[in-house]
Amino acid sequence: MLSPLKLDNLHVAFPVVQAALSGYSDWPMRVIARRLGAEYALCEVMLDEFLVAVRQRKKTRHFLHISDEDRPVGGQLMGAEPEQFTAGALRLVEAGFDVIDINFGCPVKKVLGRCRGGYHLSQPDVALEIVRRTREATPPHLPVTVKMRRGLDDSAESRDKFFTILDGAFAAGVAAVTVHGRTVEQRYNGPSRWSFLREVKAHVGSRTILGSGDLFTPQDCIDMIAQTGVNGVTVARGAIGNPWIFAQAKALARGEPLPLPPRLWEQREVLREHFRLAEELYGERCGPQMRKFGIKYSFLHPKANEVRRAMIGVRCRADWEAVLSQHYAEDLPGQYAGPEAHRSQNTCEAA
Repeated sequence: MLSPLKLDNLHVAFPVVQAALSGYSDWPMRVIARRLGAEYALCEVMLDEFLVAVRQRKKTRHFLHISDEDRPVGGQLMGAEPEQFTAGALRLVEAGFDVIDINFGCPVKKVLGRCRGGYHLSQPDVALEIVRRTREATPPHLPVTVKMRRGLDDSAESRDKFFTILDGAFAAGVAAVTVHGRTVEQRYNGPSRWSFLREVKAHVGSRTILGSGDLFTPQDCIDMIAQTGVNGVTVARGAIGNPWIFAQAKALARGEPLPLPPRLWEQREVLREHFRLAEELYGERCGPQMRKFGIKYSFLHPKANEVRRAMIGVRCRADWEAVLSQHYAEDLPGQYAGPEAHRSQNTCEAA
């Protein structure tokens, strides 16, 4: 088995965890992932100014919803100004999150245009001021972590700024840094440079580094750890509609063969429970929220195109159940999701 993931005093038993995914990694997705093998998950990224202003109203309460089954859970924060960032972090602490994660990695254009996310990789002084203030404002027993990309681009200047922020973040007391192997300029295109992750891990020594980028299969997760030496990995797009990836990675880590993909009745029960959890959180009008999950789940079905077309029409529980009754009635073997299941999508725009 792989070594546990250490985030200061918090030890995560298995180091393949679910990443923060804006619009996806809400409470229902995290709970399903936890039940199927994820030992730690991060909520969807939230803006500091949103957190300062938000109240526990029906339309917004889901952003801060956590439960005992969800723990440990990380709250990911994104913003522009150090002062506002600190206030946002305190709201996450008040809401009960176990880890505060700082987002310096989002490559979405409108986020960069507002000096958030990956933009901070261009200004180490501001980035490190955010890290220091967040660490100081967060109770000492709660880990603070940072998410980064390998730089704005592949210039020497960008590389120097990356390592300035990396070293400064650890000096300020962060428990771990997650490094995505693409640049901000790449967004979600092109390969993730795992060789850079190996270089980063060698640079920091015993400090905790998590890797990210191109983790679409359980074997990818095991390979990244083996090839780069990182302490753990965060699965992003590869976990949407495939929460079984965590249990499958555990099997590989134990030296067992890759488990067969879930059969349709097992898939059906998970899809039904996912919808029930969403209904519990959002109410009866959760159909549009679940539609995008259903489309992703469809890639595990042997008739993926048919199921995907059916999922596009989901508006309510009756529609969801109709898809399950029609396409999951027979307990056929499932299939592994192909490359088309992981086409680029924006996954870090904040609420």
